[in-house]
Amino acid sequence: MLNLYFLNLKNMLETILMALTVTVANPINEARTNVPVVIDLPQAKVVKSVVISDSSIPWQLDDLNGDGQADQLVILLPELGPNADAAYTVELLENEVKSQGEIEAGTAAMMRLNDKNKKHPRILSIAYPGDVDNKEMYNSIYGHGAILEGQYSAIRVYMDNRQSVDLYLKQTPKLELDSTCFYTTREQLEQQGYGRDVLWAGTSVALGSFRGVDAEGEPVIIDKVDSRGQRVVASGPLRSIIEVVDKGWVTPQGHRVNMVQRFTTYKGHRDYDVEVHLYPEMEIVHMNMEELKSYKPLEDMELYCTGIQKISEDNEGFTEAVDGGQVSGSWGTNLPDKNMADLKETIGLGMFVPASSFEGAKEDELNYLTILKTSLDGPIRYSFVATGLLDTTTPAKNISDWQQWLRHWASLKANPVKVTIE
Repeated sequence: MLNLYFLNLKNMLETILMALTVTVANPINEARTNVPVVIDLPQAKVVKSVVISDSSIPWQLDDLNGDGQADQLVILLPELGPNADAAYTVELLENEVKSQGEIEAGTAAMMRLNDKNKKHPRILSIAYPGDVDNKEMYNSIYGHGAILEGQYSAIRVYMDNRQSVDLYLKQTPKLELDSTCFYTTREQLEQQGYGRDVLWAGTSVALGSFRGVDAEGEPVIIDKVDSRGQRVVASGPLRSIIEVVDKGWVTPQGHRVNMVQRFTTYKGHRDYDVEVHLYPEMEIVHMNMEELKSYKPLEDMELYCTGIQKISEDNEGFTEAVDGGQVSGSWGTNLPDKNMADLKETIGLGMFVPASSFEGAKEDELNYLTILKTSLDGPIRYSFVATGLLDTTTPAKNISDWQQWLRHWASLKANPVKVTIE
């Protein structure tokens, strides 16, 4: 009777909304680690916690559209063997009764205000009318834009019409941007083992910045908009996401669109994934997940571009076709902080664009550019990654190492795990 009592009590506490069987298959003959699996949740049900048949697997619930309801479940598989598959039962609960204990954080996202008291309070989102001065927007944010951090590096996206992606590299894998916010002091760098801002972007595309393309095929910044903003979508131990929103963007060819750029990183990963959603102007920017899944982008749109910059000193680089897309890389030295003129940084930048978004590649004086196209299958997608000699765990110490590492990384991006949900 006592066991029956506790079983009934457990059922009262744990209201199971749905039980899923999730099968994850690795299509390549190579083991993978820190494998993220993303599961869309039913919009008709409010999911508050999760039970996975393998209780050692960490999970995270994310509200992507800001309506207070979880839209996606992220689980992180520690390892998946060569050509292996694994199946798990995932129970979705409507009660917040299942704690998975303390998870060591591997990602973070934040935005902070510049205020006269220098408290730099955290915020979740901000938006400006399109006619606000770019320098005012840029300087109103502490760090000049939303920050997305992984264990090996971090990025920030400038809050202005450039919306350029800047790069911060770590000396050792850890989260530290809450302390430095891209403004590492010499003492923190040389005596306390912190990383630093390592990239001088100038007028280049820096690392994966999104641009329009003019009639001559040259990159164009996101200049004419009705409003522009940034948002922290998720800041969690397994996955973090930031978003850049431009409403009423007048593209180089005169289209008016609403655009959402979404940047994502996962625990244990060096790279960042980008999705660029382009909506007809009359449509709302934040659709629910069901609408997003059925959404088809504009069919008759011009081309766009992204890319990686050529490093200012001793640059070496390449761009080449790989199975499933295009990979680019650059390697060289630059001076990222003129206030520390004696401290140059040798860095490597890399990018992969899948075939569905790839239209072509070109070089200019500053960049290795990738021309992007829309697809009826969904948003524009690409990924970027970086390393440097500052990183004590770097996988590359010269352009030869970096090219080899990038080719391997691109093959993994082009052959993701296959997820089946029943």
